[in-house]
Amino acid sequence: MFRAILTAAGLFLATQIPTTQALAETRVPQSQAEISLGFAPLVKEAAPAVVNIYAKIVQEQRRTPFMNDPFFDDFFRGLSKPQPRVQNSLGSGVILSADGIVVSNYHVVGMATDIRVVTTDRREYAAQVVLADEASDLAILQLQDAEGLPYLELRDSDQVEVGELALAIGNPFGVGQTVSSGIVSGLARSGAATGEGLGYFIQTDAPINPGNSGGALIDVNGDLIGINTRIVTRSGGSNGIGFAIPANLVRAFMRQADQGAEEFQRPWAGMMGQPVDADLAASLGMDLPEGMVISDLHPASPFAKAGFQVGDVVLDVAGQPVNSPSEMVFRMSVAGLGDTAEVTRLRGGERSALQVEMMLAPDDPPADPLTLNERSPLPGLTVARINPQSIVRLQLPMSAKGVVITDPGAYGGRVGLRPGDIILAINDTVIETPQDVPNVLAAAGRWMKVDLNRQGQRVSLRYRL
Repeated sequence: MFRAILTAAGLFLATQIPTTQALAETRVPQSQAEISLGFAPLVKEAAPAVVNIYAKIVQEQRRTPFMNDPFFDDFFRGLSKPQPRVQNSLGSGVILSADGIVVSNYHVVGMATDIRVVTTDRREYAAQVVLADEASDLAILQLQDAEGLPYLELRDSDQVEVGELALAIGNPFGVGQTVSSGIVSGLARSGAATGEGLGYFIQTDAPINPGNSGGALIDVNGDLIGINTRIVTRSGGSNGIGFAIPANLVRAFMRQADQGAEEFQRPWAGMMGQPVDADLAASLGMDLPEGMVISDLHPASPFAKAGFQVGDVVLDVAGQPVNSPSEMVFRMSVAGLGDTAEVTRLRGGERSALQVEMMLAPDDPPADPLTLNERSPLPGLTVARINPQSIVRLQLPMSAKGVVITDPGAYGGRVGLRPGDIILAINDTVIETPQDVPNVLAAAGRWMKVDLNRQGQRVSLRYRL
């Protein structure tokens, strides 16, 4: 029996040896195409459209708020005024047209006073910012006296899929143009939002480092799928989690820049919402958690006019899924102003498609801003009537009404007033219009009490005039 087992094992090994040897054989390239297999042809075509950007940003040194107060003149006498400090910024950009339209990040060029752009063939151009938006971290530049430049085509970033090969091209650490490869490792990344929470990104594991900001993320066809913008890191170096702003948002910026816009304008949703999680989906009778449920809706909102109500679930905008407020902002920004978009609503288990107007927040009722003069107890204080525009600008609740502080002025800032504070009453007199503020202050005595609504909390400030 034992001898039979050994014989069977020997026969098994004998049959496996040729197969193992075959697998171990090295396969040599069979053609010139296989010998040159790599990204070299793709890089040779795309890299000339990626530029280095050198920007100078003049920053005022931080000053004490008491520096210009006459009361403290003696205290600061003899001290020199803070001198401006020049900060040099290094980043990348992508040429989008032959006549020198370049896209980069706001944090690279947005506040720059002097911008120089250098191409891969060492040509150097002066540039100026045409359109910039800090919340989206995008800026459009125009190169001076540029023509016949190589440029990249914008791809429909909604067609990008996880797992696609991607190349990141930029100027990391100022060492010169560098190419790194990876894949698209995630889509619809909105958790890394900054500023106003408008971030919406393509995630890649292609190494991105400081200086890559504003550079290109391209696909295997050489089309631009995103603008590299930031990384997630604990050490300062790339850990394989990088983010790029999708090309479709870049296209929306290009469209507004062509129309002569001085600032990027987004359609107004006029709502507050939250993602639908598993518990919320169960309470709404949904099979799967998807979409965004409306928690607050302004009466003038285009969604309210289209028939949406608080408690409705927004599933998609223009055929693209929406699962968070930042996704909603992105989808509406891509849809653009002046048109309508089809939005899918879920209510009571029934789905329906509604046409929603893509419009700006209306300045209605008129804000009627008013700035108090030097004779006022609060000189320089600027107040305005709350309307949809001020709700957007100051990030107020959708239900906010009354009068809001847009600028506290030097004295108001010292006593604790802030932009976005809603004035409820002054010396127990209810404030309903901007003109009520100087009228009440004119009759104020030696003490003043200001009742405010600050981010949903009631605050009372008392001080002596």
